[in-house]
Amino acid sequence: MQAPLAIRLHPNDTVAVARADLLPGTTLAEFGVTAAGHVPRGHKITLKPVKAGDAVRKYDQIIGFANADLPAGTHVHTHNLEMKSFERDYAFGAEARPTDMFPEAERATFQGIVRPDGRVATRNFLGIVSTVNCSATAAKLIVQKIQPYLAEFPNVDGVVALTHATGCGMASEGEPIDVLRRTLAGFARHPNFAGVLILGLGCESNQIGGMIAAEKLTVGPKLRTMTIQDEGGTAVTVKRGVDMLREMLPEANEAKRQTVPASHICIGLQCGGSDGYSGITANPALGAAVDLLVRHGGSAILSETPEIYGAEHLLTRRAVSRTVGEKIVERIKWWEEYTARNKGEMNNNPSPGNKAGGLTTILEKSLGAVAKGGTTNLVEVYQYAEPVTAKGFVYMDTPGYDPVSATGQVAGGANMICFTTGRGSVFGCKPSPSLKLATNTPLYRKMTDDMDINCGEIADGEKSIQAVGREIFELVLRTASGEKTKSELLGMGDEEFTPWVMGATM
Repeated sequence: MQAPLAIRLHPNDTVAVARADLLPGTTLAEFGVTAAGHVPRGHKITLKPVKAGDAVRKYDQIIGFANADLPAGTHVHTHNLEMKSFERDYAFGAEARPTDMFPEAERATFQGIVRPDGRVATRNFLGIVSTVNCSATAAKLIVQKIQPYLAEFPNVDGVVALTHATGCGMASEGEPIDVLRRTLAGFARHPNFAGVLILGLGCESNQIGGMIAAEKLTVGPKLRTMTIQDEGGTAVTVKRGVDMLREMLPEANEAKRQTVPASHICIGLQCGGSDGYSGITANPALGAAVDLLVRHGGSAILSETPEIYGAEHLLTRRAVSRTVGEKIVERIKWWEEYTARNKGEMNNNPSPGNKAGGLTTILEKSLGAVAKGGTTNLVEVYQYAEPVTAKGFVYMDTPGYDPVSATGQVAGGANMICFTTGRGSVFGCKPSPSLKLATNTPLYRKMTDDMDINCGEIADGEKSIQAVGREIFELVLRTASGEKTKSELLGMGDEEFTPWVMGATM
C-alpha cells in the first residue's frame, strides 16, 4: 500500500507534514483536503480552517498562532505563523511513573574498557588539554610529532588536542572561569582518556594551579602539566610534551575490552540541522532507544535549553520531584533574561536551515527535540559540564549550538553521542564516538558516508519507531564495544571541542 502524502501526528492537530512536494491542486484523500498552493516536502499543510489569532496545533501542542485566516489546504510557515506568549501547565511530576527495569539477568552488556578506578570507557585516547588559546598551537604540534610512534601501540585510539579560543581576557574568579575550568576538568578526568597532559602558556587568567585546585584534580603519571613559558618556548615544550605522552603510551596500550553492563553507557543526545521530519522519525526513535537504555540501567543527557523552549512542560510533568522540575523552569527563565539582555529573543532559533526544512517556530522545533528524551522519568537537572552522577534520563543546561552543547555533555561524562539530523550535520566528537541518525531517506542516500542509521524508513512506512529505536540501541552497544562510527572512519572529532564562553571578553 502506498504511504500517505502527508503525516498527521495526533487527531487534534490542525496541520499535517508533507511527505513529498505537494503541487497546487494535490488532493490528500485521507484528510479530504486539496493543497491550495505549493507545499514543500517536510512543511505543513492545514487540515481544517484556522482563524487569524487562533493556535495552530502539531503533536497536539501549540506551535504558534495564525496571523491571517488559513483555509484548509494552506501552506503554513513563517509567512503566516507567529509566536505569542501563552500559559503552559507545568504539572510537576504528574506523569512520573516507576520505570519498568529489566531484571539484572536480562540486562544488556557491551565490551568496555575498565579503568583502575572502576570507571568504564568506550574509547582509549590520550589527550592534551590547553588551558588557554595561547597554548593551542603547541598542543596541535605535539599531536603531529607523536603520530609516528602510535603504530607501535594498536590499542590506543589516538591523541587528541583539546584546544579552544578562551582562557584569558576574563576575570580570574567568577562564573565564566568556573564554567571553563569545570569543562576542561571534565575532559581531563574522562574515562575515555587513558592519560592527559594539561598545557598552558603561563601568564593566562586560567592558571593551571588554580584549575587543579578548584576542580580537585590529582597530578600524577596519568595527568601531567606544563607551561610554555616555564619550559623555555614552543620547541622545547613540544619535545617535552611528546616525551610525556610517549611515557603514557605503554600503559595505555595495555587496555583490554571486557564484558560490562550497559549501565556504564551515558549518551549525550543532540539534534542539529533539524527539519520537519526530526520530530516524526529520528528524535522519537532515539527516544525509544533511550527508554531501552534506561531500562537496562544506563543514562542519557538531554540538553540545548533554547531548543526545549515551549516544550519544557513536557519535561516538568515527568520530573521525579517538584524540585527537579523547578530546576528546568529556572533555567528557562535564565535564558529568557539572557537573550533579552543581549537584545535577542528565544524565537531567533530555528536557524535558516531549520526553516528551509519545514520548521517554523522554536515551539515546533522544541516539541520535536524533547522526543529524543523518550518517556521515562526526568531524574535530575545539571548545570553546564557538571559531572552526571544519576542513572536514568537527565537534563543538562547548555546552549543550542551543537558543538558547545556536546562539549558540556562529554565534560559531564557522556561516553557516547547520538546526533539526529535532517539537513545533514557532520559531527564527530573525540573522545566520545558520535552516531548520526538521518531523519529522512533522501538525506541518508545523499550523505551515506556520514549517516549511521536511516530513520527515514519510519516516514516511508517501512518501519516503526520502536523498531528503529531497537536498531539504534543495538548500534549503541556495538559502538560502545569498539565498532567505528561514520565520523570516526572519516577522521572527524578533533576540532569540535567548544567550551561555552560566558561573560565579557576583556
